Amino acid sequence: MTKQKAVIMDEQQMERALVRISHEILERNKGVSELVIVGIKRRGATLGKFIAKTLSEIEKTTVPFGALDITFYRDDLQTIAHQPVVNPTEISFDLTNKVVVLVDDVLYTGRTVRAAIDELLDFGRPKRIELAVLIDRGHRELPVKADYVGKNVPTSHTEIIGVRTVEEDGEQQVIIKEIDNEVD
Repeated sequence: MTKQKAVIMDEQQMERALVRISHEILERNKGVSELVIVGIKRRGATLGKFIAKTLSEIEKTTVPFGALDITFYRDDLQTIAHQPVVNPTEISFDLTNKVVVLVDDVLYTGRTVRAAIDELLDFGRPKRIELAVLIDRGHRELPVKADYVGKNVPTSHTEIIGVRTVEEDGEQQVIIKEIDNEVD
């Protein structure tokens, strides 16, 4: 059982963070000529689509966008569900010699990012892979560090960060929830 503790980002704060990340991506890469954006389904893909759209508007050119479903690349596949729901990966372009900005909603242990990188490499050999996340909550189990972070939110292991998007949830905000271990 979980209970909501607080809203840590509202819709405007989320949008400002994603626009800032977009500008940081442009600055670091000196434009978008070699750039592609790939979001990790589901909410990372939604955030990645926003970043790709923002970059395209700023640079007045189309920045390729794709989405990964990492289900079969997870190292905990047997523990998440007996019959996991698998969505299609949507990458219609070659990643070879591209700078791939991988986008996820929350960076926690690093295992999701590892799985996403494994899958990305099946689509070509990128020049470089950069990581953009809306929330970095710490507690890494693998040596993974985001290049672009919307907000650092130190958490305990009894807390959960929930990123909610209009496309997936009908509202846009980031909440923190406490895992309630009490028995009713």
